[in-house]
Amino acid sequence: MTRDQPAMTPLERRAMSDELRMICIRISRRTRFENVESVAPHQFSVLCKLQGQPLTIGALADAECVSRPSMTRTVDALAADGYLVRVADDHDRRRTWVHLTEKGREVVTQTKRSRDIWMNERIAQLSDEECAVLARASEILGRVVAR
Repeated sequence: MTRDQPAMTPLERRAMSDELRMICIRISRRTRFENVESVAPHQFSVLCKLQGQPLTIGALADAECVSRPSMTRTVDALAADGYLVRVADDHDRRRTWVHLTEKGREVVTQTKRSRDIWMNERIAQLSDEECAVLARASEILGRVVAR
């Protein structure tokens, strides 16, 4: 708070927290509409996880906080659509790696670009002062989710 503003009461903090949570949900929902193909949000998240490196189904399941059978179904659907492939491990035949295909990489890149454009168009309409406030809020929110 600034010198001109009184400290928030616990009730005001809870109200602000509720409002912030709802705004974050609305932003998240809105950006999900910026898909270039009909990939479900949980499927897109898996494709993003595979962008940096191939992973096993177990590692993907752990990263997404879902069961291995659930991840197997997701991987099966994405493989059937050509977004990823399974590759047997050269040294351990019990292990299978999940790799993005070129089609999968392209969907991730194009969807992220589309989402960035959507957000940038909205931010471009803000004043310099509003952008500075958003930059500070982003910094603070980053700390909140890191805890």
